Amino acid sequence: MTIDDAYAVQRAWVDLKLARGEAVYGHKIGLTSRAMQLSSNISEPDYGVLLESMVFAEGTEIPASRFLTPKVEVELAFLLERDLSGPGCTVFDVLAATAWVVPAIEIIDARIERLDRDTGATRKVFDTISDNAANAGIVLGGRPVRPHDVDLRWVGALLYRNGVIEETGVAAGVLNHPANGVAWLANKLHPYGVTLRAGQVILAGSFTRPVDARPGDTFHADYGPLGGVAFRFGA
Repeated sequence: MTIDDAYAVQRAWVDLKLARGEAVYGHKIGLTSRAMQLSSNISEPDYGVLLESMVFAEGTEIPASRFLTPKVEVELAFLLERDLSGPGCTVFDVLAATAWVVPAIEIIDARIERLDRDTGATRKVFDTISDNAANAGIVLGGRPVRPHDVDLRWVGALLYRNGVIEETGVAAGVLNHPANGVAWLANKLHPYGVTLRAGQVILAGSFTRPVDARPGDTFHADYGPLGGVAFRFGA
């Protein structure tokens, strides 16, 4: 299996969802840190599609029963006000096309076991890509900012689980600037005739390690001047 094969599986899955009445909410970028790329034996990020059914309101209880092995990541989301496409898309193009940058939490989940029970083979990046880059949910919150009003590289966050700090990070951990991930995605999708559309939300990639989520856990991501994002996993 190749990475192209994996994306073909992902597109077939998305097409099936759309045929059943789902709608595209946006896109996500994953594996943006160098450490995660090395651990997955790849040299670039991966991507997936956000569907409207994956969006949860900030401050609410999210049913844990919707997930298998959920984890939580801290990100920035770009809300586009203009279409964005490659080739040659740059950070400056991304910033010009963005209406707001919003604090976000992504819920990731693996629908493929880490270890094959029959062969003993471990889960590979092809599996993750086929699995829609492990995306399972998104929560937006905090205070939206215009993309030029802050240095996005220095946006930081503290991720609390049940009142205890589990992870900290700054957005420069996403390819040196979170808009780099969005530009990469626009260029990567161009050969498939896919454009990032005005009104879509683009998750730029996590700048913390994923944190396990269990039923009853409460999460709060504190973005300082940009506010926070909080929710609880229910039963």
